Amino acid sequence: MKIVYMGTPDFAVPALKKLAQSPKHTVAAVFTQPDKPQGRKMIMTPPDVKVCAQELSIPVYQPKSMKGDDAFAQLEEIDPDVIVVAAYGQILPKRVLDLPKFGCVNIHGSLLPKYRGAAPIQQAVLNGDKVTGVTTMLMDVGLDTGDILLTKETEIGINETSAELFDRLSLMGGELIEETLDALENGTVEPKKQDEKLASHTSKIDKSMCPVSFDKPALEIHNRIRGLYSWPIATAQIGGKRVKIHKARLCDKSGRAGEILSVKPLVIACAEGSVEILELQPEGKKKMTAEAFAAGHKLKTGEIL
Repeated sequence: MKIVYMGTPDFAVPALKKLAQSPKHTVAAVFTQPDKPQGRKMIMTPPDVKVCAQELSIPVYQPKSMKGDDAFAQLEEIDPDVIVVAAYGQILPKRVLDLPKFGCVNIHGSLLPKYRGAAPIQQAVLNGDKVTGVTTMLMDVGLDTGDILLTKETEIGINETSAELFDRLSLMGGELIEETLDALENGTVEPKKQDEKLASHTSKIDKSMCPVSFDKPALEIHNRIRGLYSWPIATAQIGGKRVKIHKARLCDKSGRAGEILSVKPLVIACAEGSVEILELQPEGKKKMTAEAFAAGHKLKTGEIL
């Protein structure tokens, strides 16, 4: 198949590499978001997919919108058999969806119809789900509402972070899209309608979700910490300092909510159970172990945070 690949962040890179290496398919062009200023110095930075495409010597297009005539004319000239989409970040108009012979195939980081929308991977961890996966689907004008092609499931580890799951699902997406395109070309896959009764939606993750309160059950706090890693990262007040909590694990100790049950290791009681803080980052400082933090701050067993 001749493929146009549309994607932007690092999640979309493994699938692009997989398709570019496939002897059965050709990635004729990559469409990605325009370069954006990043960091304190606001340096113009290309998307991860653009960097990958350039390394693979694949032509790159960066239209501000896929609704424009210029972008559509570029697609018409390329004349792809299929458009593969992975976290592109733009809505595709109907004329683009209808252009390729085999349609537009999206790689989505959940088991649809669960977790349609912007942050399915983080939401699965935040909710403490035990299983998630990747779905390939034929795109339509709705948001992740198209017919399902193939799915691949995986278990979520009790201490697995969103960042770790993100990496695993991105690799799974690369494997699944190659399998999906082969099945489409061979006519061995039958698209399945999504069950709207089972549909759920996610919204974008933002910094308003960062503060954690120890008057919640330990499992809920643990899921918040690993679900918000590696962005925007959970925060708390410990030893009079606002800290980012990078890593924690569940403990079976109990006490009053917010009570420091132990300093070395740093264990804090929750409404139910407790959590051991493993890595944190005080404001304006580098990430450190909880043991290093405790050595520099006067934390006391029995203190209530």
